[in-house]
This record gives sequence, structure tokens and C-alpha cells, in this order.
Amino acid sequence: MAVRQRIGLRQVRALKPGTTVWDASLSGFGARRQRSEAVSYVLYYRTAEGRQRWYTIGRHGAPWTPDTAREEAKRLLGDVAHKVDPAAEKRAARNAQTVAELCDLYLADAESGRLVTRWRSAKKASTLATDRGRIERHIKPLLGRRAVASVTRGDVEAFMFDVAAGKTAGTTKTKAQGLALVRGGKGTASRTVGLLGAIFTYAVRHRMRADNPVRGVMRPADGRRNRRLTDAEYKVLGEALRNADEAKIWPAAVAAARFLALTGWRLGEVLGLRWPELDLERRTAKLGDTKTGESMRPLSHAACDVLHSLARSGDLVFAATRGTGRMLGFAKLWARIAKLGELPTDVTPHTLRHSFASLANDLGYSEPTIASLIGHKGRSITSRYIHSADPLLLAAADAVADRTAELMGEARSVARVIPLRSAR
Repeated sequence: MAVRQRIGLRQVRALKPGTTVWDASLSGFGARRQRSEAVSYVLYYRTAEGRQRWYTIGRHGAPWTPDTAREEAKRLLGDVAHKVDPAAEKRAARNAQTVAELCDLYLADAESGRLVTRWRSAKKASTLATDRGRIERHIKPLLGRRAVASVTRGDVEAFMFDVAAGKTAGTTKTKAQGLALVRGGKGTASRTVGLLGAIFTYAVRHRMRADNPVRGVMRPADGRRNRRLTDAEYKVLGEALRNADEAKIWPAAVAAARFLALTGWRLGEVLGLRWPELDLERRTAKLGDTKTGESMRPLSHAACDVLHSLARSGDLVFAATRGTGRMLGFAKLWARIAKLGELPTDVTPHTLRHSFASLANDLGYSEPTIASLIGHKGRSITSRYIHSADPLLLAAADAVADRTAELMGEARSVARVIPLRSAR
């Protein structure tokens, strides 16, 4: 190895063919000249597994000078310290020449848990399934063959307008459910462009391109569902749930629908609820895996009544019609319940969640209280050490659930005493 000295312009110009000079101030950083006149800045390092790596930063000349190349070498060594292999990432970037290949790399890293959400946790399986669907049904058909480095903001805008206009609409075959109906629309376009932005952020971080072409693109409103039930719709929903037995609708699905209305939980949280997560004596549910991570929920007396009415035939609270897995057919069962009550087609299980939160707001509860009831992300450090809901939160859950039951024609007349903590 050559004598170490701080690399400057003089050392670069004095390099002879086939020689390398190593920097005295930054270990592993060097400049070498092979047979031609060109001089390249390089970095030698070892990975976390102890493997030796060579990384070529770039050729001498704009933008690479001894100083700029040294700063880049420092940044790369910082990545190595965090168990990142820049040489491996560079090879992956070379291999991912098209948007389709970039999407495959993004999904592979997301599925392995190397990508995290804004909640600093790996993406859920349901989120990954949604991402995969948007990639396969919208991104790959329209942009898949384009080179990663060639995509412009204009291309992204054209892609967004094509998805909104329904250019990718149709039906596709799926293994799990047979056929998937692919629709376009502004909401689909907005959410898909949001995913595309995350994919190109991944490309920038892995040095596949210098900028994110999605940045600055004005997206339409994504059609967030703000629908809430009217008083009349609550009434017919209650009648439908009471008549569901006569219509021979699966009892666990009916119980799940009633529980959704009385708690405002997400559908996935209800269908995935397990008995070990419940403490019915303290009227508390401790959910370990929700959209926002671990979550503690208060349970109203009305919600507990629903749970007490169910037979324990397995680990899941709301059992499927067959097998021991989740109730995959709830969408069709909900459609039968809605049809029984002649509810509008835009009333979905998510409508029950929004309606519950709206009722809580009507009753004068604050945003933090409503967030605790329905499981929005909390930021309290103390909440990590609390294992049961406090009396005031339980009282709020009771008030909103009782109002919901009253609107559905199922008002309870049982007087309740809310215990308060003593001054001592």
C-alpha cells in the first residue's frame, strides 16, 4: 500500500499509471489511476459481516474534487456504521433499470421489514397487499417499462390523469379471491401517486436517481370517506341486526357488525380480535397489532354484552363460518345485513367507525378522548405502562355506545355506577 498523505490536487496530478494514493486523514479513502489519464476516487471498507468492499465514488473532475470526494466518503462510512453496504446497493441500483424492477426491489425490502412506516414499524401484511395491487394494476402497466432515471414530473402527472380517467380499469385474476375489480378515479390516482412517491424516495436513497419526480405534483383529494349514519339509518341498521337470525345470517358476523357500531373500531381489528387480548373484568382490550401499533381500548357495557353473548370456539372472538382463521367472507355478510335494512350502498363498516367518532363529538368529548376510544395514534410515554382504561374513559365509551344503541332501538335501562379513584 502506498504512503498515506492528505489527498489534494497536487497528489492527484502526480499519480502515475497503476498507482493509488491513500488519504492520511480518512481511513479507506483514496485516489487511483489505472492505465488511462483518468483518476478515480475510491473507498475501501469492511461490512458488518467483515467482508472487504471497494466502492468507486467517481472520476476526478466536476463534481468530484479531493474535498467533495472526501465528504462523500465520510457519508458512505456513516452508512457502513449503520450496517448498510453501499457497494451492494450500487449493484442493486445498476440491476434495477426499469420502474418495474424498482418496484420489485421496493416490495422485497418492504416484505423483509427493511422499510418502516411513519410509525417506525414494518408495513402490515394488509398494507403490503394493497401496495402490491396498486403496483401490479396501475404502476407497472403504465410506467413499468420506463427507465428509472428517465421518469419526469410530466410523466407522473400523465400517469395520474390516466389512472383517474380509468385507463387501468378492468378485472384481474387473484389467487385468494378469484377476481379483483380494478377501478380508476381521482381517489385511486391520488393514493397510487402517493405510493409512487415513496417508491422514488427509495430510489433516491439507493442512488438510482438524484431526485424524486413525484415531488411537486399536485394530487386531487383522495376521496376520504366522511360518511356518517343518519338517525333513520341507525334505526334501520338496528332492525336489520335484530332480524338477521331469521334471515339466517352467520351469528358471529351479526355480532361483529353490532360490535363495530358500538366501539368504532377498525374492521381488521374486530375480525382479528382474540380472547387473550380481552380483560372483561376491567372492560379493557389490549390490542398488540393495529394500524398504529399496540393499542389499549376501553370497552363499554354494551360492547361487553356482545362479547359475553359469543361462544368460545377458538382463539378468535368472531369465528369464521368454517375453519379457524379470520372471517374472510365478512364483506358479503355485511352486504346481506345492509340489504336487509335497505341501507344505501355507500354505508360500509368504515361508516360505522366514522359515525361513532361523530357521535362522540356530538356529545362534547374532546379529540384526545375520541382518539383513545377508537384507537388513533397516541403520543403519551406514560400510556405504555397503563394496562387498563380509567373510569372516565370507560364512562365516555358507555355514553357513546348507549347513544348508539338508543338510535338503533336497543337502549339499555340498566343504571350504572362509575367508580372513581379515592382521594387517598
